[in-house]
Amino acid sequence: MPSDPNWYVGAAWTLLLIVWVIGAFRTKRTERSASRGARLGELCLLVVAFSLLFRKSLRFGPLAWRVIPETPPFQWAGLAIAIVGIGFAMWARFYLGSNWSAIAGVKQGHSLVRSGPYSMVRHPIYTGLIVAGFGTALVSGALSCFVALPLMIVAWRKKSLIEEGFMREQFGPEYQRYMHEVKALIPFVW
Repeated sequence: MPSDPNWYVGAAWTLLLIVWVIGAFRTKRTERSASRGARLGELCLLVVAFSLLFRKSLRFGPLAWRVIPETPPFQWAGLAIAIVGIGFAMWARFYLGSNWSAIAGVKQGHSLVRSGPYSMVRHPIYTGLIVAGFGTALVSGALSCFVALPLMIVAWRKKSLIEEGFMREQFGPEYQRYMHEVKALIPFVW
């Protein structure tokens, strides 16, 4: 087995990608979805963020600077954090089931999920992915990875606001209550 935490982080993200692709074929039909402009904005931010997070060849100049020491405690802690984040996102994805969509919108027969990870935060997939991004940044230690994190947060926060607009339209007061009872991305905080 490889002893490099970077290998394990890459394997965890690859597993997540495989689960996401397979899961995409098991969703309900979409009734309404976000505009192309909103999707393009999110996509641009995430392409840049993931490029900074994973592409060592894009780390040049100051972005290549190591801001976290390349020591086993940081790297293994980062790996553990990344795995917890990916696990949380996958749990939320499975819990959401056929209501999931890569594009913010409403599915046919959409149901409001408030249990499991959705009882902790309204957008647990994004929470998990941001946590995984932070863990990945700790393993890498490069400044570029820490620049990627705010881009991820902005992209998914913007998408979450669009999703919440759809959910308020679809579920009315029930979703409003949910918004008051459960924080968006950080349990008990935000």
